[in-house]
Amino acid sequence: MARTPLHRFIRNAVLAAGIALAMPATFGEVTSESQLKAAYLVNFLKYVEWPGARGGTVNICLFGRDSLGPYLAGYEGRQIAGRELRIRKVSSPEQLADCHELFIPETEEARIGAVLRWVDRQPILTVSDAESFARDGGGIALIRNDGRLQFEVNNDTLGRANLKASSQMLRLARQVFGASR
Repeated sequence: MARTPLHRFIRNAVLAAGIALAMPATFGEVTSESQLKAAYLVNFLKYVEWPGARGGTVNICLFGRDSLGPYLAGYEGRQIAGRELRIRKVSSPEQLADCHELFIPETEEARIGAVLRWVDRQPILTVSDAESFARDGGGIALIRNDGRLQFEVNNDTLGRANLKASSQMLRLARQVFGASR
């Protein structure tokens, strides 16, 4: 069946709503920026492909002085692409082996470069709420723009990590740096 422009519009609108307005575990309204960031982190897992199966769980790792742990706790144990979601804190390169996604908060901005070197070329999606994160070599930056939380993607960084963002996710990004794949 051929897709009409209306079908594509509806599909993209539903995808946008799923990423941008994802509900927290309580199914209540997203009432804070931290809740929305947590929802983004969980939803990014649904729109990025990792090479091969990496265990029976999918792991979001939180680096340093994070403030999202309490907001992500309600998602723990949910199924993402048939695998159980786990949330844990990390503070050293040795703890990153089973991470699928690594969140580095802007409060750790002074250590972002070092952490990015730890994960260079590993299949780990790096995400931060530091404004220049994607421009400076991180995977996805959560940014505030016109009172809204949006995201930017560095497609070259994802490619070096052997990750692939879905075309729908790239279309919803405020900006995509690097070559599209």
